[in-house]
Amino acid sequence: MSIVRPFRALRPTPANVSRVAEVPYDVVNVEEARQLGAGNALSFIHVSRAEIDLPPGTDPYADAVYIKARENFERLRAAAPLVEEREPSMYLYRLKMGNHVQTGLAACYSLDEYERDLIKKHERTRRDKEDDRTRHISTLRAQTGPVFLTYRASRDIDAVVDRVTAGPPLFDFVAPDAIRHSLWPVTGASLDQLVAGFAALPCLYIADGHHRAASAARTRRALEAQGAGSGDADWMLAVAFPDNQTQILPYNRVVKDLAGLTPDAFLAAVRARFTVTEGAAAPTGRGRVSMYLGGRWLAIELAGMVPRAGADVASTLDVSLLQEGLLAPVLKVADPRTDKRIDFVGGIRGTAELERLVDQGKAAVAFSMFPVGVGDLMRIADAGEIMPPKSTWFEPKLRDGLLTHLI
Repeated sequence: MSIVRPFRALRPTPANVSRVAEVPYDVVNVEEARQLGAGNALSFIHVSRAEIDLPPGTDPYADAVYIKARENFERLRAAAPLVEEREPSMYLYRLKMGNHVQTGLAACYSLDEYERDLIKKHERTRRDKEDDRTRHISTLRAQTGPVFLTYRASRDIDAVVDRVTAGPPLFDFVAPDAIRHSLWPVTGASLDQLVAGFAALPCLYIADGHHRAASAARTRRALEAQGAGSGDADWMLAVAFPDNQTQILPYNRVVKDLAGLTPDAFLAAVRARFTVTEGAAAPTGRGRVSMYLGGRWLAIELAGMVPRAGADVASTLDVSLLQEGLLAPVLKVADPRTDKRIDFVGGIRGTAELERLVDQGKAAVAFSMFPVGVGDLMRIADAGEIMPPKSTWFEPKLRDGLLTHLI
């Protein structure tokens, strides 16, 4: 059973929504965030990354950042303005990127179910990132960015979605990155039907936003400990999309050096382990990786690697096979979570970004991956396993500031 609940959203008006809505806080660095906020006092980035309004070099975890976030939030509520819905509602949120379209249910989802693993996880979280968003939520008394969930598609849910989205949306705008965002309120009989449709689902899966979810749960516990809990704190803001609409792009890798090897020696070491041929920038299917070295693309066949006895599902993914068969033994990247010599490039940036990094000497070699499937993610979560680090890049991204859940 998956419990969903309507809520009284705090949201922009249609006239200013395109100026308020902003990319998620964790997909930009501080300089990129400053650029987004420059010249647009209504951008929600002033709330989600308030350090941009403090002197350069400010510790992003300093007390002043959270105080400023609260100040900016209150200022934005008045200046935008942001309006609070009179009645609880849920929303259908559609994103269109090129030919890809996905429509999900924005609502409040049960933190009890999250704690009981009925909202399943596939990623470890970092304590410092949890601390940051927990403090952000607690200071604002609001969840300002949704968790991205997915579920096995349901015909009953699809039927309601199709009917509601046949009408005019509340919001409909194209963001600077050319992604179209549309939003429809759901009330009355349609709301009841969606609640029933989700109740028939055995579970949900976190696609993106593990730190937001963990921080929402921690905020609830903190408020309870302070005797300042509220029923709103038992719920987290999320948007759930059917699995057959959820899009995962590759999460590519670049390594800064060849661990002391010359390019020729490195390539010989790779050829000793894998079949290597001339190839294209993007691998043609699972079991293949494209490698950019010395100004040319090569295709590496991973299919010959046999997972170790008793291997879990996650170890059969291409990113795991590449790590175990090449990155660790040849390039000496033992732990990709902590090794500063490896970096990760989201698939939205394309393979041209990999070429640029290598050609400009910022990396010695790049690896273009075939994307992980949503089915892989679900199987790993069902098995209680953890995905390898930086395995999935979800696109398009949800926007912060469209809907805020007040606590």
